[in-house]
Amino acid sequence: MILANLPFMPEQASTIAHEIDELYVFTVVLSTVVSLLIVAALIWFMVRYKRRSADEIGHRETAGDWLEITWTVIPAIVFLGLFFWGAKVYFDTYRVPEGADRYYVVGKQWMWKFQHPAGNREINELHVPVGRPIELVITSEDVIHSFFVPAFRTKRDAVPGRYSTAWFEATKTGTYDIFCAEYCGAEHSLMIGKITVMEPADYEAWLVDKLPERTLAASGEELFQEKSCNTCHRADSDARAPILNGIYGSEVALLGGARVTADDNYIRESIINPAGKVVAGYQPIMPTYKGQLTEEEILELMSYIQSLESAGHEGEGAEGTM
Repeated sequence: MILANLPFMPEQASTIAHEIDELYVFTVVLSTVVSLLIVAALIWFMVRYKRRSADEIGHRETAGDWLEITWTVIPAIVFLGLFFWGAKVYFDTYRVPEGADRYYVVGKQWMWKFQHPAGNREINELHVPVGRPIELVITSEDVIHSFFVPAFRTKRDAVPGRYSTAWFEATKTGTYDIFCAEYCGAEHSLMIGKITVMEPADYEAWLVDKLPERTLAASGEELFQEKSCNTCHRADSDARAPILNGIYGSEVALLGGARVTADDNYIRESIINPAGKVVAGYQPIMPTYKGQLTEEEILELMSYIQSLESAGHEGEGAEGTM
């Protein structure tokens, strides 16, 4: 493909890359053509309407309504087309496909830490299978970073205290660069890594070879019990906190009548600041775990809560006043 061979564009290695490149190239070409037409018109007007003598008096030029309509309607159509095209690319970029494998990304001065669904951990390197949608849940332990993979046209900020989501589906095997695209301190330029895209069979073999003792959800369950969360989040009449089975992704009614979706950010807030959003029918008795859990441990708890919905576990979870 011609666009992929242009020197100012990175390699295209994801399903979304060509859409972004086509929109970008069209915008650049359109802007260039319009700019050249404006410059040409300016030069033509300068020559055509130049005063020929000192006593020459200009006269008023008139044009029909067709000219006014033309230079209003045509740009409006072009820019509306760009808007809807850009909106489609935006939604394609931000909407994670159903069934995508979820990986966790934590930025820290000056490294990228990854956690696989099976529990594997990597630093500055991520192995993924080709042809499978990959969802990235991204956060930071310290300052703002920006997770950027040029070949996938994927870039998302890693912000302390919140989660952002990105996704990609690699279309070819190989090794692709990861950069931090937000200045984050003295060694910002060293915050780089690699994504290794493998054939599914090779990836499964690598995964088994590197498989940890526990999955991410299993580590979260152990932490959940270690922190005595199960003493309040119970499925019986003695429960002093909400039952968390199936809560992930559902709507939660809060004191005061508001409703929120129990997504990643809500779960994290419920762990760090449990009094911030108290579930209707419960008292704000859960202590804060701010400073007691690392970002990786919070992700483990979050993965465990998510598994309760899919696995059908009963009466367990990871937050206090959700």
